[in-house]
Amino acid sequence: MRYLLPLFAFMVLAVFLLIGLTLNPRQVPSPLIDKPAPVFQLQQLHEPEKIMTSSDNLGKVWLLNVWASWCVACRDEHLLLVQLANSGIVPVYGLNYKDERDTAKQWLKQLGDPYTISIVDPDGRVGIDYGVYGVPETYVIDKKGIIRHKQIGPVTVDSLENKIIPLIIELQRQT
Repeated sequence: MRYLLPLFAFMVLAVFLLIGLTLNPRQVPSPLIDKPAPVFQLQQLHEPEKIMTSSDNLGKVWLLNVWASWCVACRDEHLLLVQLANSGIVPVYGLNYKDERDTAKQWLKQLGDPYTISIVDPDGRVGIDYGVYGVPETYVIDKKGIIRHKQIGPVTVDSLENKIIPLIIELQRQT
């Protein structure tokens, strides 16, 4: 009898661990889905005298990609973002996260710049408002400024074809 309680506790713990192993860590639910995108007012990367605000894109569907030159996974998704931007399906905006301005500009010059505008978040405060766990992260934002999807980690061909692009097309059709 005295061995049954530890055995029972071990079995409960093992069941929880097995359930956890079946979960996809990239599918962390965001409390911001279906809520207004956080308000921001940030300098543009290439033209620091110009400011972009969260309300500048009201009336259109857009993508916000959080990236940094020091981020290895950002390099993995970068070619896909360039291709997506070149397709004209959706404007892609960048949020340069906790990065050095000159290094970020050089990185885009070297790899190509998919961003309609890239804004600078040097201390990560806007990233925190968006619930950024780590870079890269990508958000689909609708015409009313509501976050409709959050991609944690690099954008992949699969996530673009099966989730992001179909959602963008659906949101663009809505009035």
